[in-house]
Amino acid sequence: MALKLYAHPFSSYCQKAFIAFYEKNVPFDLQLLSSENPRAGEDLKALWPLERFPVLVADGHTLLETTVIIEWLDQRFPWTTRLIPSDPDQALEARMYDRIFDNYVMTPMQTIVFDRIRPEDVHDDYGTGQARAMLDKAYAWLDARMATREWAAAGAFTLADCAAAPALFYANWVHPFDSHKHLLAYFERLRVRPSVTRAIDGGRPYRHFFPGGVPEGRD
Repeated sequence: MALKLYAHPFSSYCQKAFIAFYEKNVPFDLQLLSSENPRAGEDLKALWPLERFPVLVADGHTLLETTVIIEWLDQRFPWTTRLIPSDPDQALEARMYDRIFDNYVMTPMQTIVFDRIRPEDVHDDYGTGQARAMLDKAYAWLDARMATREWAAAGAFTLADCAAAPALFYANWVHPFDSHKHLLAYFERLRVRPSVTRAIDGGRPYRHFFPGGVPEGRD
C-alpha cells in the first residue's frame, strides 16, 4: 500500500502525523512541500484547495486533518501500536485531550506566530494578548492533571501525546511554561520519546525560518 503524505518537517501538525507514523512503524512517501518541489504544492492544491497540510493519499482516498489521518492509521494498521485505545472510555479521553492540545495550545501558539509575520501596521496586540491568556489557562489546567500522569490520557502513549508534543514544543518557544513543573516534566518525557525526537529533529534544518527566531536555550 503506497501512502503519499503531503507535508513539511517544520510544521507542527505535520510533526503530529509523523509521530504517529513513527510510533506505528508505518512507512510513507513524503511529498515535501517546498519551493524546491513545486509539483508537490500543485498536487496539494488540486487535492485540497485550502492548501492546509498534512494531507494523506492512500488507497485512492484523500484524508484531510491530522487527527483523521491518525485515526485511519489505527484502523488500517491495528496490529501496530494503538494510538486510540480499544476501550471506549479511554478512547474518548484520548480524543478529548487531542482536541485540548490542538485547540487550546496549538491554536493560540499559532496565533502568536502568525502575528509576527504580519506587516507592522496590522499587528493584532489584542488577539495575541487573548492567545497568551488562553495559553496561561491551558498550562495551569494541564499542569494540575499531569501531576499524576505519565502520558496525557488512558495510561499510555496515544493520539493525545502525538498532538501534545509539537504543540508544547512550539508553544514553549513563544510563551514558555517553565513555571509549571508537572507540565514541564511531561514535556521532557515527550521530548526523549524516539518518535517525538525524530519528528521534531526532522524540522531542525528549517528553524531559521521561525518568525522572530528560536529563543536562546530552547531545543
